[in-house]
Amino acid sequence: MANEIEEKLACSLTGAKTTEIIQFLPYLLQDFWELGSDPVIMEELIKKHIRLSESTRILDLGCGKGAVSVKVAQKLGVKVRGIDLIPEFIEYATQKATEFNVDALCEFAVGDINEAVKAETEYDCVIFGAVGNVLGSPAETLTKLKATIRDDGYILMEEAYLPDGIKPESIKYDYEYLTERQWMDIFNDVGLELVESDFREGSANLSSESGMEAITARASELIAKHPDKREMFDEYVSNQQNEYDDIDNSLVCVTWILRKI
Repeated sequence: MANEIEEKLACSLTGAKTTEIIQFLPYLLQDFWELGSDPVIMEELIKKHIRLSESTRILDLGCGKGAVSVKVAQKLGVKVRGIDLIPEFIEYATQKATEFNVDALCEFAVGDINEAVKAETEYDCVIFGAVGNVLGSPAETLTKLKATIRDDGYILMEEAYLPDGIKPESIKYDYEYLTERQWMDIFNDVGLELVESDFREGSANLSSESGMEAITARASELIAKHPDKREMFDEYVSNQQNEYDDIDNSLVCVTWILRKI
């Protein structure tokens, strides 16, 4: 089971065909804090649509280094539990929570989110930001996320979809993107109401250009240390470039807030 989980993670987050890359992700991504979702967009959507109080509980699955969790807790004063499989990411998130004085509001744990969705329940909102297909198909993913929230709870999800006129074969990154219409059908089938779609590009800590520069530099450093693994690191860099190209040129990136009905 552990190997299967790591394979899903490696494929979803890196496009890699080997799980060996996972152990190098903390080094490759050391220049990033925000790994995917933009905290400002998440915070604003939560504030706009969810009635907040001191008892509000938010679950951040695949929380990465905790940028969304920490900043949402800081801005909104809510309790956030973040879970990620990579220990170094969780350690960094915990340090950031202390740095931002929200360690009393943030709780971070190393864990498999496939197991977390079975145990974590009754949250006001679950965040699933740019985590890919680690939980399965889109329908499986949304069904599992729905189980973690209370009645009338919310799912906050960042994704990308194929716009009209873009064919799947034109996508460079090895990922099966759906159309907007396909997503809408799945929301309806699973029992979720689309409350708002936010198409802002966000303000991630590194742009596609500077992000690729950082990733390429770190990969080069690892190649110098591990020349026998050059092919793996070159593949990682190529996959990341393909993903950036798709996002910049072919896909529509969106953050959805969905209500359980």
